[in-house]
Parts: sequence; structure tokens; C-alpha cells
Amino acid sequence: MKLICGPMATISHPAFRILIEKFGACDEYFTEMINAGTLLTGGPFEKFYINPAPVPQKLVWQLTGHDTKNMVEAAKVLLDLPGIGLDINMGCSAPDIYRFGAGIGWMLKAQSETEEMIKEVSGVVESHNKEKNDNKRFSVKLRLGDDNFTDEKFYSFCDMLVKNKVQLLTLHPRTKKEKLIRPARYYYCQNIAERYKKDGVAVYLNGNIKDSASYNHALEVCPDVQGVMISRAAVKKPWIFAQLKNQELPQIDMYQLALDYISDIETYQPKEFWKTRLQRFFTYYSENFKFSHYAQTQFLNARDNEDLKLRLEDFFTRCPEERFISF
Repeated sequence: MKLICGPMATISHPAFRILIEKFGACDEYFTEMINAGTLLTGGPFEKFYINPAPVPQKLVWQLTGHDTKNMVEAAKVLLDLPGIGLDINMGCSAPDIYRFGAGIGWMLKAQSETEEMIKEVSGVVESHNKEKNDNKRFSVKLRLGDDNFTDEKFYSFCDMLVKNKVQLLTLHPRTKKEKLIRPARYYYCQNIAERYKKDGVAVYLNGNIKDSASYNHALEVCPDVQGVMISRAAVKKPWIFAQLKNQELPQIDMYQLALDYISDIETYQPKEFWKTRLQRFFTYYSENFKFSHYAQTQFLNARDNEDLKLRLEDFFTRCPEERFISF
């Protein structure tokens, strides 16, 4: 079973991949969403979004946008980068994304419009592979659809993707507005895995995998999926992939882990991004501690990186029992 690190805004960058690699790694890393229009206009920060370090061969480039022409041209750029392939985001349900027709917005449009985009991008992937003697994969990450979705509409949408040579579907089996407290409907992952097995289309399951128990439950419900994608739980516990592989883990020094992560953020992210990237990470990192609320308050209120380092030192001085995690 493949283990995949999911795409997360402000998290899925080289510094985070370096951290995961230290603990036994995973099989694939999806990047955070890369905006087609901004990529094409040469935004000042795009070089940071498309940095493939440290494991270019494991990367899946996730593309977002609302305009077919830009999606096609941006796909050409990303396919020339190293990695496993190209993924179209049709699952992001953030209002500022889907209201402009991106993310799950593609599932809310007339299916003919979405099919036109998929068909054209699929043609770009096929042409790239033929011309470059390459084997880049074409995939889509999606949800069930809007809150009034029907099985008929959902399966028809998936059929359209497969007809247009999408080779992998990653399904987060919730609707547009359903939150994480609502149980993921894993049986939809199993249903499409069975439905497209004869077509050679793989299915990855995404949603609510946070430990061995939830992982095993998901696989009991979905024995035919080929991969499990984990996102938020991997930020809190970067060693989760090693645990699911039953790999032996050393004692973890949480203080040193934090200092190394700050250093890698400074190396691989622009200074303008440091604060937001670190705040997002330390929100999850703090959940490992008995005094998690205190830790989170201290770390997220740091004025800058040097202040954050001082706050980390102070926290582990006050709470030395929190510094090491043993397995």
C-alpha cells in the first residue's frame, strides 16, 4: 500500500518534506496548490512553490486555476519539472478558491466545461510523454461534490475523468461543506476502485487517517485502493508514515526537531513567508504536548524566528518532560 503526503497550503514545501524524510519518508508528496495564472505571469514567489527538494522523484505537482487556457499552459511548465506527474485540484472547498471556479468549483460547473479542460490537459500530458519519452502520470484530487450531490452525478463525473485518460483519482469522500467532524464515507473510495479496476485507474483514499487504528479501518472498508493519503496528521506526527510501515523509531528530540525545521524554512522559503509557514506548522506541532495550549500560545505569538527560538528554549526548560518522545 502506497503512503502519500497530501497537499497542504503553507505546509507542503521542501522544509516539510525534509522533515518527513528524516523519519522514514513516504512514497509520494503532493505539492501545495500551484496557481496556474500566477505561475505563467512569473510571480516573485513561484520559484519557491516549484522547488522539488529534497526528493524530486517523489513529487506530484498539484495545479489549481479556473481558466482552461491557463491550466493547459501551466501544465506544460510543470510537466517539464522532475516528478511523478501532474494533479488537478478539484477538492479544495475553501470559499476563496471555489467561488472563482477553482478547486471543487470544477465539480460545480457544467460538466461539459470541466471536461473540456480535462481533455485539453490530458492531451498536453500525452504529448509531453510522447515527445520526451516520459511517463508522467495524470491525476485528479476530488470530493463527492456539492452538498446536494447524487450518486449518479458523482459517478458520471468520475466516468468523465477516466474517459479522458485520468490515471489516478484521489478521493476525499466528503461534500463541499462537510467538515472533518463528519465521518468520511470511505465506501465511495472502494466503489470507484472497483468501478475502474478494469481500466487500470488507481484510487487513493484521503481523509481522517491519523493513526494505525484509523488506517487499518480504512483499509478494511476499502481493500482495493492503492494508496492512502495523509495530511494534517503528518504535520503533528511527521513519523506517522514510519509507524504505519512498522519501522522502528528512535527517541525524538522535539526541541531539536523544531530548531531544524526553522532553519530549513529559512533556507527554502522567502522571508515574507517565514511567519505564516511557521505558525501553521507549530499549530500542529504543539498538539504533541501535555501543555499543548500553553505551547501553542507561546509559539504562535513569537515576533520573529529568533523570538520563536527563545520561546522554544524557555518551554523545554519549564517542561523538560515534554522534550523527548519515545516509542
